[in-house]
Amino acid sequence: MSQVSQVAKEPIGGRFIRWWKQFAYQWQLQLMILPGIIAMIVFNYLPIYGLILAFQRYTVVDTFGDAPWVGMENFRIIAKDQYFWQSVINTLGISAIKLTLGFFLPIVLAIMIYEVPWGPFKKIVQTLTYLPHFFSWIILGGMLISWLSTQGLFNQFFGTFGLHSATNHLLESNQYWWVASLSDVWKEAGWGTILYLAVMAGIDPTLYEAAEVDGASKLRRIWSITVPELGTMITLNLILSVSGLFNSNLDQTLVLQNPQNQPKSEVINSYVYRVGLSQGDFSYATAVGLGVSIISALLLVITNLATKRINDNESVL
Repeated sequence: MSQVSQVAKEPIGGRFIRWWKQFAYQWQLQLMILPGIIAMIVFNYLPIYGLILAFQRYTVVDTFGDAPWVGMENFRIIAKDQYFWQSVINTLGISAIKLTLGFFLPIVLAIMIYEVPWGPFKKIVQTLTYLPHFFSWIILGGMLISWLSTQGLFNQFFGTFGLHSATNHLLESNQYWWVASLSDVWKEAGWGTILYLAVMAGIDPTLYEAAEVDGASKLRRIWSITVPELGTMITLNLILSVSGLFNSNLDQTLVLQNPQNQPKSEVINSYVYRVGLSQGDFSYATAVGLGVSIISALLLVITNLATKRINDNESVL
């Protein structure tokens, strides 16, 4: 009889006693994770009760029990709200550029860093690429506002090639998607290499030695050994990236947004922030957030199923 069958036939009381003995034996470890469990319950599970606001007409003077129930009315308003749908278009446009550039660049950068033979230079490159991640968007946003101004660094740089234009790029709404996407990739690409570098550190070096003996070039070794070894991590990051298509960087948006570029910079998170907190329409903002969360969960499931088909019915989640 297999071990699984034995566990299935074991009485519930016996399983509980065995679980309790294991818990008591590891009580120090269980105590260490207790603060994390409490924080997760407080900040992730208890707020779920507040989702009933999406089905109410709630005001600051109401309680959850007193607010009138309106059913799906808030969702019907969302379906007719042109400003909401414009924020959806902006979010998807910016996320698509970030996904295209920000997903592949960390992989390429990690492989390039890994292939650098000189240790000190490798550390310098890693430090310089990691550095922007540790700056807040308040700092980076101020730098971008200065660099992209009429007399800023970018216009001065292009001016040396005779391409100077008296344009404040952050005031050009048609340029905002690229400004937001490229600046986010610049900030996070180096940090995104950490997981890939960790995986590559565990690759058996004899695989490269054998391939070199067989006459494989550097590019062939990367394509035939390094990339397949990164397959699981690449798949996991792809699933998380696709599921986050409807999530946007609120900090970045609040720093870079201005009245001139707002038609292209208003994303779902900033729209929810403006409607929910600035205008006090908590029920509408909750309905928007709930709808986006459901769609993101569906994207997560669909992407996971798609990658399972590609990976011979094996899932990384």
